[in-house]
Amino acid sequence: MKLAHIVRSAVLVLLASTGLAFAQERGTIEEAKALVDKGLTHIKAVGNDKAFADFTDKESGKWVNKDLYVFVVKTDGTTVAHGANKGLIGKSLIELKDPNGKLFIKEMIDVGMKGSGMVEYSFTDPQTKKMAPKQSYVARVPGFDGIIGVGAYKK
Repeated sequence: MKLAHIVRSAVLVLLASTGLAFAQERGTIEEAKALVDKGLTHIKAVGNDKAFADFTDKESGKWVNKDLYVFVVKTDGTTVAHGANKGLIGKSLIELKDPNGKLFIKEMIDVGMKGSGMVEYSFTDPQTKKMAPKQSYVARVPGFDGIIGVGAYKK
């Protein structure tokens, strides 16, 4: 009976600490930039349609790194790939504002279509369920009227 209690307690501690480790796993902006670069290379290798489908396929795990994922947005704001929420495909998010009124999708498009760069904004952190500062690295997709990006929560 006492041994069963000790084992049960040890398992609970292990599960709690494992969950905490996963919850704290955060990607960096450097890793986000590397994932964008990897995505651009993939687009060049397989073409837009295949790459965009690959980016949206969460099950493959190839385009997700920690809490980072790839998204692709056309210049009209329409989402064509999204590694975290395929329900956004086909939706225009160009009018989406953060709590400070920043049209961050529009800014991502503006910055990305000039080549590449960083956009800072606030967004709901899925781990804490609270607004948190986030930054996305975005880049123009050659031969396509849009951008590719990956965002990371600031530490």
